[in-house]
Amino acid sequence: MTNEDELSAIRSSVAALCARFPGEYWRALDRERAYPTLFVEAMTREGFLGALIPEAFGGSGLGLVAATAILQEVHRSGCNAGACHAQMYTMGTILKHGTDDQKARWLPKIASGEIRLQAFGVTEPTSGSETLALSTIAVREGDDYVVNGQKIWTSRAEHSDFMILLARTTPRDQIKSRMDGLSVFMLDMRAGADGALTPGLTIRPIRTMMNHATTEVFFDNVRVPAANLIGEEGKGFRYILDGMNAERTLIAAECLGDAKWFIEKASAYAGERKVFGRPIGENQGVQFPIARAYAQFRAAALMVERAAERFDAGLSAGEEANIAKLLASEASWAAAEACVQTHGGFAFAEEFDIERKFRETRLYQVAPISTNLILAFLAQNALGMPKSY
Repeated sequence: MTNEDELSAIRSSVAALCARFPGEYWRALDRERAYPTLFVEAMTREGFLGALIPEAFGGSGLGLVAATAILQEVHRSGCNAGACHAQMYTMGTILKHGTDDQKARWLPKIASGEIRLQAFGVTEPTSGSETLALSTIAVREGDDYVVNGQKIWTSRAEHSDFMILLARTTPRDQIKSRMDGLSVFMLDMRAGADGALTPGLTIRPIRTMMNHATTEVFFDNVRVPAANLIGEEGKGFRYILDGMNAERTLIAAECLGDAKWFIEKASAYAGERKVFGRPIGENQGVQFPIARAYAQFRAAALMVERAAERFDAGLSAGEEANIAKLLASEASWAAAEACVQTHGGFAFAEEFDIERKFRETRLYQVAPISTNLILAFLAQNALGMPKSY
């Protein structure tokens, strides 16, 4: 378990790296909808994106507690880890269910940055959050699987060398359990000559409210070597559940970082800005929303810590990860609202970075899992209420 001194050192190192990528760097990217290549390369070079990869494979060999500290500090520093966080939460699938050969083939190159694993192909246009209803199929043909279908909201697909792909290998009408029939593959997206896309693969960018490099991906007879199947065929949904718990915990950590950034920004401005001859921070109408957001931030931080500790201990963390994501996303949104209100019109000026961070923060009310689905999960699994879907 990483102790507090180690976590403090990690935060300081991340903060020093992020200081090299100030607001103007992110604003320029935002205007052009460009990918933060230099930032991702720096994070890779410093070993932060290999945090969950064992030292034997060239990684840092840290746990989820340390990974949450890394991502929280990235966002507290005014940066955004959305361009690279998938490289952390996809590790669970490979580490827990990959073969020794697969780990030896991929992990050292991921840790060094030689190959980039940033894409997670799960969501589809017709299934949405109903993962078990996905219809992208993978049919075994000799030493390959042939994949046909479509994924959507597959962020960073244009900037990733590999994708963790979830596809149906057994038709729904032939499975005994609704959780069966899905398989996980490590898809080489740039297997063609000169880095060209794998034959049959098409990637189309989706322009969104925030610069998140998200896409839709089409598979037309894409061939994946059977050697790239992770774990047992048909058990893939179970494999990604752990990855989803890691994802929700890590996203929650990013939300904590955003909340802290907004709170610090709002508190400082409230003490500096004078109207009618006194600082606006003397007014309780300005103070209280910021203070309430701070209380929400502190409470959410405890649950993020709890979820990460349980995950690192190998314990069930589904409830904790979902609550952490719920509370942290709401804390960051409350802090964002308070920051906008405190700054008034200046909050909408690009140079203050508030409107950019505001847009980025709004995403986490619906992704990677919506607030309503978390509430449904808690009602049914924690409280024993009837299934609503």
